[in-house]
Amino acid sequence: MDLTDKEYVERCRDGHQEDFRVLVDRYQKPLFAYLAGRLRDGRQVEEAAQESFVRAFLSLKKLRKPESFYSWLLGIAGRVAKEQLRSLKHRQQDCEVTESIMANAADRREDYPLEEAIAALPESYRQVILLRYYEGHSCQEIATRLDLPLGTVTKTLSRAYALLRQELVARESAETTVNQT
Repeated sequence: MDLTDKEYVERCRDGHQEDFRVLVDRYQKPLFAYLAGRLRDGRQVEEAAQESFVRAFLSLKKLRKPESFYSWLLGIAGRVAKEQLRSLKHRQQDCEVTESIMANAADRREDYPLEEAIAALPESYRQVILLRYYEGHSCQEIATRLDLPLGTVTKTLSRAYALLRQELVARESAETTVNQT
């Protein structure tokens, strides 16, 4: 039987560091999806994911609510992504090819409208979407993992769908308007 995030975190804190591998396996796909919406470059996504897991492992003792490991991990990943983007920005300013890099970044953004829309969701909505569709968990499994009532999970998913639809329609409308001018 699989243990909860809280139990794995506590086991890692008690010296069973190899149990962290289970948490990595559990959250690797949703973390990659989350970072892909922010970074868009495969190599950067891999580096950010590795850095996020390393930082999480090294800071496990600081985690106040072990049952919230996934949310905490996404917070770390968000900071790592910001750092990478900031670093990339500084490097771009030092290069003479800044314009071509920015043009390529704009092209890549158009290739990931769904990932961008998911990344733009508030944390609670993004979390259930990632667990449901990138991890493939049932609503009941998500409720258990997040320690939430099943009704809360289904309602959160419903609201997340509505927000995603609105965002994607808005992006499509904006793209249509730009193409008409």
